[in-house]
Formats: sequence, C-alpha cells, structure tokens
Amino acid sequence: MTLAPFGRRLAPVVENRKVGAYSLLIAADPDGPADPRPGQFYMLAAEQGWGAGEGERPYLPRAFSFARAREGQLWFLLEDIGPGTHRLAQLEPGENLWLTGPLGIGFEPPTGRPILVGGGIGTAPLLCLQDQIGPEAPVLLGFRSAPHAEAASLFTGDPQVTTDDGSIGRQALVTELLREELDRRTADGGRPTIFSCGPPQMLEAVRAMCAEHDIPAQLALESGMACGFGACFGCVVPTKKGYIRLCVDGPVLPADQLDTALAPH
Repeated sequence: MTLAPFGRRLAPVVENRKVGAYSLLIAADPDGPADPRPGQFYMLAAEQGWGAGEGERPYLPRAFSFARAREGQLWFLLEDIGPGTHRLAQLEPGENLWLTGPLGIGFEPPTGRPILVGGGIGTAPLLCLQDQIGPEAPVLLGFRSAPHAEAASLFTGDPQVTTDDGSIGRQALVTELLREELDRRTADGGRPTIFSCGPPQMLEAVRAMCAEHDIPAQLALESGMACGFGACFGCVVPTKKGYIRLCVDGPVLPADQLDTALAPH
C-alpha cells in the first residue's frame, strides 16, 4: 500500500479529452507518490466552481480510482453523470484540481496467471494494473455501447470487448467471456487469478463464478465515499468477518471474504 502525503494538494490539469462517452482527465502531481498501487483511489474536486453551482452543488469531493500514473502525471477516467463529474468533465488545461491520495488498499500481485475483467468505468483501475503486470494477461471488458467501448483503446494489445447492444464486439455480458476463459484454463490445468472492477451485479457474477471454480479473485468494490479516510463511515460494506470501511480496508477485497458483492450503496 502506498501512503498519501498529508492533506490535499493542488494538481494542474494538463489535458482533458473525450474518449467516446468518457472524459480522460490528466493532471500533474509532482508532489504526490510516483508509485500508487493499482486499485487505490484519490478524492478529487475542482479548485474553482466547486460548491458554487446550483444549490452550491457539488459539495463533497468525488472518489476516483486512477487509471494511470506516469511521469508525474495521474490519469482519471470519468463519465459526466452528476454535478461532481460534470464539473470535473468541464476542467480545462491550466485549471487546478484538488486531490487527496492515493488512498485505500489496491490490488495485490497475482499468485497465478492474471485475467483482467472490467465493466464500464470500472475499466480504469485495470488500465494501470495492465501497465504493472504487462500486456500478456487476457483483458475482458464489457460496456453499454460503442461510445463507451472506446475506452478499450487505452489498453495495450487486443482486449476482448462485449457491449449490451451489440454495437461493437460481442453482444453479451463480459462474464460470458470470463466463463469461457476459465473453462479453457481449467482444461489446460492452469489456475489463474482474477482481477475485476465494475458494477455490483457484474462483480457478484465474477465472485460466484470464481467460487464455483475455486479460483482466487480480487474485486475492486464501489461505495459512496464522503471523506476517503474512514471518518464518516459512509462506505461501510458487509464481509464474512463483519462490516468494514471500504475506503481504508478496501476498495480491493479478496472475493472469498464476501458472501456477496451486491453491497448496499
């Protein structure tokens, strides 16, 4: 786990470009750690125009897993779906971003051949994980539509893609690709490690499938985070050993610690 410097810091925006349905926000972070672990996250807020819009929204920072850390820069993939992400999607080069992090516990190194499984915006932490472990690992990605699937172009190699509407790739759930991959690995006698991030329904399907095959998996869960460092108890989720705060005990958890990944948000 990489520890965050004390307090929040200003990071100038270097680039903000569209990647299909998403925005790729790149900020310089020369004062932050150069080695955040894939799966860790940052709390983000714009320096200007935050808490000053209609109804003074947005007010609280937003939690984002970083997509890439490279040469003193941090990449974040976001979708404009609410007041917080809308303001972040409007940021232009030269504006500043308040950030705190890296926070939480990220992915651990694989104990077997890795398979990366992502859904939608949950593909972001798998991008930096691929940077770390190399492009040889299979990458399975699921999206709603072709514009969302453009995020697959950020990955090295040739990720396998599904879409809900069949507009690109296979019209299927990404977990169908995972089942096929696991069947092949089982036939070959291999025992992979699954790394996954995405919507709760997808993560639950991954968890159940890995339990069925007795295969280790690490799941990056999502929950509402108001503070990011365990003070507010807003991101509490149930595990087999009791409730935990996802921001300090996660967001990445071993799948076998969970009875379900359908945790309340």
